[in-house]
Amino acid sequence: MGYTNSPMVVYTKLSPNHSGQRTMAIDRITPHCVVGQCTAEGLGDWFYKSSTQASSNYGIDKDGRVGMYVEEKNRSWCSSSGANDQRAITIECASDTTEPYAFRDIVYQRLIELCIDICKRNGKNKLIWFGDKDKTLNYSPKSGEMILTVHRWFANKSCPGNWMYARMGDLAEKVTKVLGGTDKPVEPEKPEDKTAIKWYRVRKTWTDSKTQKGAYKILDNAKKCADQNPGYKVFDADGKVVYEPKAAEPAVKVPFLVKVSISDLNIRKGPGTDYGRVQFCPPGVYTIMEVRSGKGSSAGWGRLKSGIGWISLDFCKKA
Repeated sequence: MGYTNSPMVVYTKLSPNHSGQRTMAIDRITPHCVVGQCTAEGLGDWFYKSSTQASSNYGIDKDGRVGMYVEEKNRSWCSSSGANDQRAITIECASDTTEPYAFRDIVYQRLIELCIDICKRNGKNKLIWFGDKDKTLNYSPKSGEMILTVHRWFANKSCPGNWMYARMGDLAEKVTKVLGGTDKPVEPEKPEDKTAIKWYRVRKTWTDSKTQKGAYKILDNAKKCADQNPGYKVFDADGKVVYEPKAAEPAVKVPFLVKVSISDLNIRKGPGTDYGRVQFCPPGVYTIMEVRSGKGSSAGWGRLKSGIGWISLDFCKKA
């Protein structure tokens, strides 16, 4: 295929740190955090050093300026995974130097614009974020699809930081909306076959099919989906509510602060040990936005303000 570069670039300093022309077609975008409020020039100087042994295709500096350090036709050294970098456009973004490594708003908005540009030039009309490493890496994107990946899946790193990780879904949604694709496909309604498997649908209301998050053969899976999406319920094939999540009564009003002192407290995708683990929660003080009861915690589960997931309040102290 023919490769092009972004017209958004305002500064170019090509790094010697790359593997030459790609052996795979581009179907991934991998945003990173620099861990520093860098300039496009400073990032270019860093990547230009052969001793750095790293590079990215693009960088977005603290003022939202886009730099190019490896042309799109070439594989950068950015994600600790040769297989990912062969397929991905990698983007380093200026960020704070401490967790959650937040981006300035202008940096985030420029990231959205750059992803739109990358997708358009590479013939994609949909950007996808699954939020699950195994599902993502086992998925084969269709011709018009681009998927998001993150550095932390390939190395023991926080990158792109919890601030950006919590916004990956928002990034995919905003980019797809501009591209004109459908970021959340809804299963079309079909006449019920009385002999067929009964599906459990997760929606806000039965009549509003556009809000559907998914359809499940197994009720427990549908319940998990509803637990992860406040305001959603599980409906049977006849449109009757068979499950509605209920928030646990918090000891104090939310939001409130908790202190985590241990280093191996799991962040989970939902309120319970039956939900998948996202990562360890670093020691520190966190804001809890919601409390629910769930398997494996007598004090309940607290939803983190960052949106990354839930932690057991058994191992926290009020700050």
